[in-house]
Amino acid sequence: MASFLLRRLFYSLLIVFGAMTVTFFLMHVLPGDPARLMLGQRADVQSVEAIRAELGLDKPLYEQYVSFLAKAVRGDLGRSFATGRDVLETILERFPATALLAISALSLSAILGVAIGVISAIYRNTPLDAAAMLLALLGISAPGFFAGLMVAWTFGFVLDWFPISGYVSEGWEHLVLPMLTLALRPLSINARLTRSAMLDALSQDYVRTARAKGLSEWTVVVKHALRNALNPVATSVSAWLAGLLAGAFFIEFIFNWPGIGLLAIDAIQKLDFPMIQGVVLFTAVVFIFINVAVDALYALLDPRVKLE
Repeated sequence: MASFLLRRLFYSLLIVFGAMTVTFFLMHVLPGDPARLMLGQRADVQSVEAIRAELGLDKPLYEQYVSFLAKAVRGDLGRSFATGRDVLETILERFPATALLAISALSLSAILGVAIGVISAIYRNTPLDAAAMLLALLGISAPGFFAGLMVAWTFGFVLDWFPISGYVSEGWEHLVLPMLTLALRPLSINARLTRSAMLDALSQDYVRTARAKGLSEWTVVVKHALRNALNPVATSVSAWLAGLLAGAFFIEFIFNWPGIGLLAIDAIQKLDFPMIQGVVLFTAVVFIFINVAVDALYALLDPRVKLE
């Protein structure tokens, strides 16, 4: 276990370093000048050069890169070009909103996904099963930004059931549409996984034995088949947490949800290099930490997992 964790942490550091490097150089090849954006297009050359010197953008690129790495190692992600605030402090303020959205979507996808999968398996090869699996296929296939626009248009504009934008501080109903949109893909995958696992479990000898003993169908399905069918679903649910945390960017933008995704898109529009680099680095660290923790948890809960 210890050697596995050390090895994973080493590989994780390499991944974080790669993400930092790619993001830094990608930001500096994008068209546009942060200083010009801050001062406006009519600013004189002397003012623009003064701002570039103040931000450190007049230094050679390799010096900026070394300085960025040295500060990042110490936990200093710099200050935002747009607001002047500490980058890490701003990200930590926004992260609870993203975490709330991701955990809510994960919970919804797990509960509804398992329920739909079980119902489809019980009523297999019926119109109900076909409809559920067709909707699951659409949920898997639809890109996040397209699903977000359709959910917002249908439930927020046409039906006017829920608000399209806002945060839970204005009412918990503001969580419904972004949570549903973010949960759509993992929910669909969990439904298909549960159906497949349940069909396999329902065909096993121990299920036929339970039915032969006269047990109710509810007891057979829940206590015998479902318990053994949940392993692949549990694996899928735990693996999705990191993905949902990192994948909420477009959803937050569509629904104006004040998380780190909306923060990142706003920073990209303003060419706020420190904020963009900070969000990418923070997201990479969280993503990797969750994956390492999940792998370690597998080993503790299931001795059959061969980490080596």
